[in-house]
Amino acid sequence: MVTKHQIKLIKSLAQKKYRQQFGLFTVEGIKGIEEFLNSDFQLENLFTTKAIFDAPNNLTVDISEAELKKISSLKNPNTALAVFKIPEMVKTNHKGLKIALDAVRDPGNLGTIIRLCDWYGVQHLVCSANTVDCYNSKVVQATMGSLTRVKVTYTDLEDYIKSSSGQVFGTFMEGENIYKSKLPDEGIIVLGNEANGISEPVKKHVDRSITIPQFGKYRETESLNVANAAAIVLSEFKRRTIET
Repeated sequence: MVTKHQIKLIKSLAQKKYRQQFGLFTVEGIKGIEEFLNSDFQLENLFTTKAIFDAPNNLTVDISEAELKKISSLKNPNTALAVFKIPEMVKTNHKGLKIALDAVRDPGNLGTIIRLCDWYGVQHLVCSANTVDCYNSKVVQATMGSLTRVKVTYTDLEDYIKSSSGQVFGTFMEGENIYKSKLPDEGIIVLGNEANGISEPVKKHVDRSITIPQFGKYRETESLNVANAAAIVLSEFKRRTIET
């Protein structure tokens, strides 16, 4: 049975300030919870309607479907909700290929980008302080467990880029055609805000502007969704590493 105190705590974790205050976040659904249970993330509590998880008994609470609905952020809750501890943030180095996000605000976009980083073997994702919180429940849901394998760091993006010795690529509507560009194995790829793109302070430190060309007859589409752009850009960078 879930207590009133637990319900209040879980509900409060929908807000970033309380996630930061308590150092906790929620994961919902069987697959997502199993991914986190099999990772280095520390479980605080598991609330489940079915005894199907390999989790410590003292941290597991059996609940009813009705109780699950009370604590879930989903319209159709799926079996369980787990509360995990937020780990200490890992400092990222400048080795390898990095994605840097400049004020990406949509949880679905961030979650998809984290999943893309996992798919393409990008182990560190660097975010500006005003990028959406990766422990937002919608972000966690969209990552489908990839958050357990991709380290996300929040920092002053301008300072981070200035301290880098590698090439910095910025994604813009105008620039080098990515399909014709010579792309390195290492560097930082900056993706900007959904509405405004890369901010002026960060733009000043971009070494190379790259663009994904339009092929449509009318070419009137304003821009690509940032997560879609991330998929194409990562695919191009990684494709070059396997060409002989």
